[in-house]
Amino acid sequence: MIKEFREFITKGNVLDLAIAVVMGAAFGKIVSSLVDNIIIPLIEILLGGLNFSSLSFPVGKAVVQYGQFVQAVIDFLIISFAIFIFMKVANSLIRKKQANEEEVLEAVPASEQYLKEIRDLLQRNARQDETL
Repeated sequence: MIKEFREFITKGNVLDLAIAVVMGAAFGKIVSSLVDNIIIPLIEILLGGLNFSSLSFPVGKAVVQYGQFVQAVIDFLIISFAIFIFMKVANSLIRKKQANEEEVLEAVPASEQYLKEIRDLLQRNARQDETL
């Protein structure tokens, strides 16, 4: 069972996920700082000094403070936009790389390409045999 657990932990998917979580947390801090220290003050200037965190309204004896909600919506929109831009850039780089690879593949004779594919399959099979 320990061997299986070690194999599970050392697989690429688990490590990739752990790295993504750490990077996501760091990215979240950067975006929060951008929103709190740059964007919100600029919006407050444009709105005449309106402070989002103090936005509220009374309902009977209770006070509904909705300013933090407005702040969370702004954070969400900025994070979503940043991820959208990041994915557009990443996808364009991936497409460019694939186009370059296709050009290289077209330049290689078909017989060489088949031999490379056979070599790659044999290497994958050898790696799978080692993990078993």
